Amino acid sequence: MANACWGLPEILCQFPALDATSLRVMRKGIDNGFRDLVRSYSDAIDIATAPLQIFLNTLERAFTGAPWVLVLIVMVAIVWATSRSWKTTTGTVLAMLAIGYVGLWQDTMVTLAMVTVCTVVAVILGLPIGIAAARSDRVQRIVNPILDVMQTLPSFVYLIPVVVIFGIGKVPGMIAVVIYAVPPMIRLTNLGIRLVDREVIEAADAFGSSARQKLWGVQLPLALPTIMTGVNQTIMMSLAMVVVASMVGVGGLGRNVLQAINNQFFTIGFMNGFALVAIAIIFDRTSQAFGARLQKHQEVGHD
Repeated sequence: MANACWGLPEILCQFPALDATSLRVMRKGIDNGFRDLVRSYSDAIDIATAPLQIFLNTLERAFTGAPWVLVLIVMVAIVWATSRSWKTTTGTVLAMLAIGYVGLWQDTMVTLAMVTVCTVVAVILGLPIGIAAARSDRVQRIVNPILDVMQTLPSFVYLIPVVVIFGIGKVPGMIAVVIYAVPPMIRLTNLGIRLVDREVIEAADAFGSSARQKLWGVQLPLALPTIMTGVNQTIMMSLAMVVVASMVGVGGLGRNVLQAINNQFFTIGFMNGFALVAIAIIFDRTSQAFGARLQKHQEVGHD
């Protein structure tokens, strides 16, 4: 034993951990207490998540129930209006036609609905938190460690309490996606507002602008390109989380990829992966082009 322990006392070689019985009792007590707490507030949880469920179901029915031609026309019109790029618009048409050709149109619409709802929720949550962090160093010091944990904690870890609290279904999957995708929105909103030129802020103060007027009339418009980058990253991270969210009942392309992994179906996995990549490229190019247009507009305005 002395050789195995490098000549040190046994207590320094083997960590004095809790015995198996004590550890099992502690884990059981925590798990049971957590489940009892969730059961006590289950009705309140259902009421709180009902609007998200309705929003997601409504959008999903709209995407999957509408004629594909109409959905494609609306999508192309949005891409053109935001990007003003023929290359991006043409690529969108070709990608969506290819997705429909291989029989993935319905699943793609389910995924689009999920990503859209998650992005909207992440922006609604992230924008005011980012503004608060930009206007207060104290808030920023509180928010930053939380964001660090959200970005470094593996998604499978926080998926466990989400499932315990909300069960299996679309809403817990959506909540998991939002937790994963909201940090860039908060960080880049905070950064964009803090990077606004001090001279511009001083000029607004000289004209007697209130804090609200400075925020809405000066800081947010000038920070909009950076905020759009945050929206772009939120969309990308939402798409990246789709496959993980499929483990708790979210359908669409993510579920197909998960089934392909479990059954080692290379072709199915490749086609669904192609559809996810195509959607990601469309969103990425469109949001980047829109952000670039905003940046150019701001530069012209300053000139």
